Amino acid sequence: MPSGGGRRTAAMTDEEIWATVVGQGEAVGFLRAAASSPVHAYLFVGPPGAGRATAARAFAGSILATGTIGDDADRHRRLAAGGRHPDLVWVAPTGRALLVADAEGITVEASRSPIEADRKVMVVDRFDTAEAESAASLLKTIEEPPATVVFVLLAEEVPAEHVTIASRCVRVDLPPLADEVVAAALVVDGVDPERAAHLAGASAGSLDRARLLADDPTLQGRRDAWWSVPDRIDGTGATVAVLVEELRAMIDGGQQILTARHEQEVADMAEQEKSLGTRGVGTTPTGGAAATRGSTLSRRRAPLRPGDAGPSLSGPGAGRPDLGDGCHGPDHRGRRGVAQEPQRGVAVAGAVPGPAGRFVDREIALQPSGVT
Repeated sequence: MPSGGGRRTAAMTDEEIWATVVGQGEAVGFLRAAASSPVHAYLFVGPPGAGRATAARAFAGSILATGTIGDDADRHRRLAAGGRHPDLVWVAPTGRALLVADAEGITVEASRSPIEADRKVMVVDRFDTAEAESAASLLKTIEEPPATVVFVLLAEEVPAEHVTIASRCVRVDLPPLADEVVAAALVVDGVDPERAAHLAGASAGSLDRARLLADDPTLQGRRDAWWSVPDRIDGTGATVAVLVEELRAMIDGGQQILTARHEQEVADMAEQEKSLGTRGVGTTPTGGAAATRGSTLSRRRAPLRPGDAGPSLSGPGAGRPDLGDGCHGPDHRGRRGVAQEPQRGVAVAGAVPGPAGRFVDREIALQPSGVT
C-alpha cells in the first residue's frame, strides 16, 4: 500500500485489529457487531491485563473506519490500534482519582467536532476512580453526548455511586484470561511452552503481567527459592532470619529491573518530546506531571502523515497483579451476559508520541486554568 515518500505501510483489516484482543471472544463478537452502528456510551469492565484498553482501541478503530474502504479504512484502524488516531481521545487519571475539574475538561472536549472521521471516540480509563461529584457532572454528557461522539468507559468494577451512570451505558465484561489462553499467547510471542505454562499460572489471568514476568530473568530464581523454604526450615530462628533476608533481597532485585525499565521508558519519552516539542503539561517542583483542580484541557493538532505507523501495543495495566474475577452482572432480561442495554488531575492524550521525527496526530494536554 503506497504512501507518502514512497514508503509502504502495513494494512490493518478489521479481522487483524480484532485479533489484537486476546481471549475475549464473546466481547469481541458483540463489539464487532455494534461498531457499524454504535450507541452513545459503553462500559468495559474487567481486571487489569484482561484486554480492556486493547478492546477499546480495536472498537474505536472499527467505529472510525465505518463508511470508508481500502487504504482509508486501513489507516483509521492502524492509527487507532496504535493509540494515535486524531479522533481517538484517551483520558487517564494521573492521580488517585478522576476529579470534578477533569470531568469538566472531558465535557469540553466532547463538544468539539471530529477531525478526520465521521465520529470521535472518547475513552475514559479508570473510570471507577471517579469521585461521586465527577461522575454526577459527567452524567448528562455521557447520557446525551453530541451525535458524533461515542464514549467508552474502562473500569475494574462498578462502585455503588456509579450505578446511575453505568445504567446509561452498554456494559461489556472482560473477565480474567484462562491460563491456557495466556500460555498460548506467550508461545506466540516466542516463549518456551513449558515456561509459558508456569508464567500463565503466576499471571492471575493477566496477559500484561505474564509478558512482564517473561522479561524478568530473576523470576525462576525467586520461584525456586520460595519452594525450597519448607526443606530448609530447621526450627531455629536464625534460619528463618536468613531465609527472610534472602527472599527480600531477591524481591528487591526484581524491583530494580522494573525501576530500570521505567527509567528507560521515561528517557525515551523525554527524547520523543524533545524532538516533537513539549506537551504543555503542568509540572510539579520535582518535574512530575501535575494534575491539579481547576485545570482545563487544551488541544493541539499536528500534521498527519498517511504513512505514520502506531507504536507497538502494550496494555496500560502491564505489571499490575490481577485484582480479582471479572464482574458479570445480569442484563435487562435477568440472565448473565456480556451486554447490558442502556436505559435510554488528569493527563489526556489523543495521540501517543511517535518515533523521533514523526508527527503526532493529536495531543490533549493538562494545563493550568487560563492557559490556552
